[in-house]
Amino acid sequence: MAKAATKSAKKAATKAAPKAAVKAAAKSGAKASAKAAAKAAAKATSKMAKPAKKPGIKLSMLRPSVNNMTVRVFARAAGLDPAETDAWGHTRSPEFLARNPAHLTPMIEDKGLPRGVLWESCAIMQYLANKHGLDKFYPKAPAKRAMIDSAMFYLVGTLYPYVARATYPALGFPQYAGEVGHSDAHPDKKSDAQKAAMAAIAEPLEVFHSFFRNGKPFIGGNNPSIADIRLAATLEFLAVIDYPLPKWAKEYVAALEKKLGKAYAEPAGDVRGYIAHVKSQARA
Repeated sequence: MAKAATKSAKKAATKAAPKAAVKAAAKSGAKASAKAAAKAAAKATSKMAKPAKKPGIKLSMLRPSVNNMTVRVFARAAGLDPAETDAWGHTRSPEFLARNPAHLTPMIEDKGLPRGVLWESCAIMQYLANKHGLDKFYPKAPAKRAMIDSAMFYLVGTLYPYVARATYPALGFPQYAGEVGHSDAHPDKKSDAQKAAMAAIAEPLEVFHSFFRNGKPFIGGNNPSIADIRLAATLEFLAVIDYPLPKWAKEYVAALEKKLGKAYAEPAGDVRGYIAHVKSQARA
């Protein structure tokens, strides 16, 4: 009976062994499949987590202009991969005027716009920031956004007209209609207007320092906003008249360039190169 029991046990064990092996293999296979599935899911999640590349924009621009530099810097800093067209000498062509009767640059083209194009540097930055959710440059919070808007409107309405009046004659740019420099006034009158504009720059410049920045690195806080990009670009033109920028303004432009890197340095290089050329021609 003991022998029979041993034989039975051996037989049962032999039968059970393949079953156990199959069970173990199945378990191990399930684990491997689960691991593979987890790996695939993680890969898919990681792919989904990567931000989609923002679509490029078509930008017509003039390299020596700080208004154009503003949008060129912003588009690069925002990762919008701008496809730039140099419009120098073409803004009065029938093709350009058909799309842009104001013959102004910078100008972007976008099918989503009611007329397909948009000019004015601040409007372009606001539009692109809104469209692509670029809150870092243009915050959505009403109070913060109002300060950015106020700084930009104060710049284009007050500071920039002084800068233009002071620098355009030296840059060889046409003055705006109504400006003394645009008229047939006596050269002394034009010179007086230019000097008066230079003297007036200090006040609005201080407003940016004491009110809009108010101890912060930038108008936008710790990160540059679209108003900061517009202001820094504007200050670039003052080099053509050797305007003595206050220490804070020099440090401010340097800090913004450092923060934005090539996005700022490359378009700024075009403006600085043009200014250097103009100054060398004046000395010759």
